Amino acid sequence: MTDQAPSSRQIIITLLACAAALLVVHTLGRFIFAPLLPYFINDGMLTAQQGAQLAALNYAGYMIGALLALRWHRPEQLRRVLPAALVLNALITLAQVFTFDPSWLQFWRLASGVTNGIVFVQAPALVLEWLARHGRIRLSGLTYFGVSVGLLVSSGLVEWPSEWLSGPERWWPAALIALPLALWSGLRLWRLDTPTSVPQPDSGHTKPSGRLFDRASVPLFLAYAGAGLGYILPMTFLPVVAVEVLGGGEPLIGHIWLWVAVATLPSIWLWNYLGGLWGDRTALLVNYALQTVGVASPLLWPSAFGLILCAGLVGGTFIGTVMLTQRLGRALHPHQGPRLSAALIALYSFTQLMGPWLAEQWLVLAGNLSGSFWFGVGALIWALAWSLRVPEPHSVSRCYSAAGQKP
Repeated sequence: MTDQAPSSRQIIITLLACAAALLVVHTLGRFIFAPLLPYFINDGMLTAQQGAQLAALNYAGYMIGALLALRWHRPEQLRRVLPAALVLNALITLAQVFTFDPSWLQFWRLASGVTNGIVFVQAPALVLEWLARHGRIRLSGLTYFGVSVGLLVSSGLVEWPSEWLSGPERWWPAALIALPLALWSGLRLWRLDTPTSVPQPDSGHTKPSGRLFDRASVPLFLAYAGAGLGYILPMTFLPVVAVEVLGGGEPLIGHIWLWVAVATLPSIWLWNYLGGLWGDRTALLVNYALQTVGVASPLLWPSAFGLILCAGLVGGTFIGTVMLTQRLGRALHPHQGPRLSAALIALYSFTQLMGPWLAEQWLVLAGNLSGSFWFGVGALIWALAWSLRVPEPHSVSRCYSAAGQKP
């Protein structure tokens, strides 16, 4: 291992490897289930209720994986656990090709969520630390292109072979792409040079504590909790809300998810650029404001315009929220970046679980799914309010040093 400055080629390959890892676990392993579910129901493989249960199990597994990543945050652990979880996720996708029993599918969806949570925390955190050591931290957001591209890829992998595949065979296209990508990405990330210890503060500063929660990080955690609930409602129910708003037979209903996917493509570059231009904290405030408008759009304008605006603003902001929050967290506490990243995502995944449950309670009260979006609007206003209390990273060390306190 070496701290020698990497070449441009090494940086590009590392970014691609991380993006490929996120594509494998977060789109081919997770998001692809959403467009597959209507086909599984039509094939008689699952019922709608079973599909909802499988989605909930996957969310729960994701939270478990993030908590495990919180435990396995040291550099030597990252190099072992990350490639193993990545390849295992791809093998789980392959295993679903041969799974007809819904009980076994429950196990695989839970396991897929666990490995997804581990990789989604560890891969960006590992690359973020690597880029930070080489003074290229502003490139870290580009790793999330894997999610953006993966949403489009997964849509095509479901639609193109839909006429000649049925039942669990529909997992074949995802599995055939996921496995070689996972092997290549896992090998590249395993070879990535990592420090033997976490960064230490300059001698002029007080030695940092190991606490995750302090007056600098707590507002960031509380804001991120709102983000998890705010985005998951439209990302889960927007196609159904489109049916409620427009009625059946409208062409937009079948393409609303494509609008979301397309909106994610420029979002990574945009929020990476704005974070560098304005600072990550200011960019995050703007991100939350736009995302709030997006979730509220179908409620304020119950029309095709409102639905497209929701798809564009939510699709164009939610990955930026993750990227900016993770980078801001590391800037606040550079001595425990991977651990802070894991804790943030664990909280984010917990509030994601609350979204479908709140929607279900709203339906029990004779509401509709469109109305449940108000929960998301409220959650994002909460996130925006707490983000205003997040300190600028460069002011944190000065504040603690002047007060003689530990962060």
